[in-house]
Amino acid sequence: MAKNTSLYFRIVEGRNLPAKDVSGTSDPYCIVKVDNEVVARTATVWKNLNPFWGEEYTLHLPMGFHSLSFHVMDEDTIGHDDVIGKITLSKDAIGSQAKGLDSWVNLTRVDPDEEVQGEIHLSLELLKDTEKISLRCQVIEARDLAPRDISGTSDPFARVIFNNHSAETAIIKKTRFPHWGETLELELDPEELSEEGTVTVEVWDWDMVGKNDFLGKVEIPFACLHKTPLLEGWFRLLPLGNSEVDAGGKLGALRLKVRLVEDRILPSVYYQPLIHLLVESVISPTEVEDSSALTMLEEVTTVESRQDVAMTLVKIYLGQGLVVPFLDYLNTREVNHTTDPNTLFRSNSLSSKAMEQFMKAVGMLYLHEVLKPIINRIFDEKKYIELDPCKIDLNRTRRISFKGAVSEAEVRDSSVEMLHSYLTSIIESIVGSVDQCPPVMRVAFKQLHKRVEEQFAEPENEDVKYLAISGFFFLRFFAPAILTPKLFQLRDQHADTRTSRTLLLLAKALQSVGNLGLQLGHGKEQWMAPLHPIILRSVASVKDFLDKLIDIDHDIGKVPQRAVFMPSVTVKEGYLHKHKTEGPQLLSRFAFKKRYFWLTSETLSYAKTPDWQVRSSIPIQCVCAVERVDENAFQQQNVMQVITQDNDGQLHTMYIQCKNVNELNQWLSAIRKVSIYNERMLPSFHPGAHRSGKWTCCLQADRAGCSRTHSAVTLGDWSDPLDPDVETQTIYKQLLQGRDKLRSVDKKVYGAECKQMKPGQSVAARLLAVIDDLEQAHTTFQRREKEDGTSVILNP
Repeated sequence: MAKNTSLYFRIVEGRNLPAKDVSGTSDPYCIVKVDNEVVARTATVWKNLNPFWGEEYTLHLPMGFHSLSFHVMDEDTIGHDDVIGKITLSKDAIGSQAKGLDSWVNLTRVDPDEEVQGEIHLSLELLKDTEKISLRCQVIEARDLAPRDISGTSDPFARVIFNNHSAETAIIKKTRFPHWGETLELELDPEELSEEGTVTVEVWDWDMVGKNDFLGKVEIPFACLHKTPLLEGWFRLLPLGNSEVDAGGKLGALRLKVRLVEDRILPSVYYQPLIHLLVESVISPTEVEDSSALTMLEEVTTVESRQDVAMTLVKIYLGQGLVVPFLDYLNTREVNHTTDPNTLFRSNSLSSKAMEQFMKAVGMLYLHEVLKPIINRIFDEKKYIELDPCKIDLNRTRRISFKGAVSEAEVRDSSVEMLHSYLTSIIESIVGSVDQCPPVMRVAFKQLHKRVEEQFAEPENEDVKYLAISGFFFLRFFAPAILTPKLFQLRDQHADTRTSRTLLLLAKALQSVGNLGLQLGHGKEQWMAPLHPIILRSVASVKDFLDKLIDIDHDIGKVPQRAVFMPSVTVKEGYLHKHKTEGPQLLSRFAFKKRYFWLTSETLSYAKTPDWQVRSSIPIQCVCAVERVDENAFQQQNVMQVITQDNDGQLHTMYIQCKNVNELNQWLSAIRKVSIYNERMLPSFHPGAHRSGKWTCCLQADRAGCSRTHSAVTLGDWSDPLDPDVETQTIYKQLLQGRDKLRSVDKKVYGAECKQMKPGQSVAARLLAVIDDLEQAHTTFQRREKEDGTSVILNP
């Protein structure tokens, strides 16, 4: 039985952060770590003590992580970034809250003695003979220690302590991966054998000037050595002591949403009955008023969980090739239950959420193609644009005119001109994108158009069929992407205040276009009136676009959909700097060459430019490690390595430098995802480079790695490969939580409405039977795992 751990977190906003700059503000961003691995970095919000990020991540993690931490930093263009504070959440604390954490959390001070990381390899043995009693500690090596020196390394030594006895190893200079191989022995008095004390092994960074820096410690109860005379293994280094004290809000706070989901995934065959019930709902649809597995699911889910359930269902039906019938089934019920066309799809129903998630799952590459050029132009030009007379700031208008002071009227005229230009470009790009729109999205909209036209056939409701599509297409897809391009991966950074205002005005205007201009003049924002003419002129072209969008011949069973593992689709592409080695050799920091990379589930390829005809390719099946590289290796940041193995078993390393930590995390995650099922993944690697016959990280010559690989830690997003078993397990858990409600529904149906129905024939009853079977399978697997100590496969 496979194990799956997903950690979802959303960094919403900060408040009352301390000022770190002379201007009286800060430029805050967050670094997120799982244990000691940086997994995410938010964008910087410039000159703001109450920043809004709104960034969310899903991580697929190994089961054994210990903590999640958020470090708030102040970005400085010169010198090192300042540390503002941090929040650390233990795995147990996160997992203890069934619905997850959703609250403001105060930042605590960052104590260097608490910022430890890494592991140490020890062997401890209690020796007793007639002549003497001694405690023998073999200090073998350590890995991934915290850097304490300006060079990005440390000068570590270890100290073993028991009672008043202590001994130290030699100092290993300039490494975070020291190899000591020393045996330290402490002679004990006979009466000390009864002590209840603790054996402590500390690791320190030696400094020639000033005091030594603490790198971590391991504590082992002396009683353990009585029970097990020889202890050996890797031990996680712990802080000096828990000194995290709530500063009472003096360092500010973060609003966080964090949720941990740990699942054990059964073999596929166990989920087939539930899949069958879900598929049956859409391939053999009943009358609108009849119940189905989908209607039962919607009934037992909460409003808070509906978005996650919708995304999961979209993935399941994409994998089954039935996403269009699935959406059609939900939309038909929604349309038929709506009497007032003005309220159509206005609620957070399963139908509305499913359409939103469907567009993200299949249409993000299309959205990027349509919007990215104009979004980049807006960011690059940084124009001051404002229409609201209450917000016009004449001190910000220097770029508009160099002829002296300008009037409010001139600011408005200039703003209207620029907004006309931007909005025209956006609308022209959208209405000219019919052929670029994914066929499966066009077919889904065609079905929606048909259902709305059937339900609201009256002449006065002529526009409803257009509004139903544009409500999703413009209001829930394109407008939000324009408003917050960072959250749709259109930009690496959030917009500054000036650009953000421009994007907000454009998003408002595009929403009015999506509403076909029907609500113009009725709101409070009458200062938007200068844009009304262009909005009204766009209505005809938008309707024509929507007519063309749904003008597609289709056989639902043959509509191209996102494949389970997207074999030929480019997962990620862009310019990077690379250096490929042909065995251990001296590497220059200047040896990196700019190349354009493409990543699919089959190959990682690169060429001089995107148009270059000849590409070099690495088969994904040859990838055996994808890891970060220590800054000390090349004296450069944001370097990763892709280690591959050829048919002769030889290892080759390609070093790749990314432009920032965000890009590094995205590429690491993307390559790890497509190679996660490779059979030849390495258990360890070297995070340094090979120079002068030894590795810069551990100062050893051997090829065997000095640090564990981290291939299981990946960022989750809309481009993830589909995993039907994990997705069906999510639906099972939702139904399990609503089992009592299903039982009451089953009794009501059987007792009142279907007296001739045999027990167990209602949809609720069938779902309950499937839930009981899955629960029993989980119980059996877990019992046998405890008995055997290993995962088992049962015959269903």
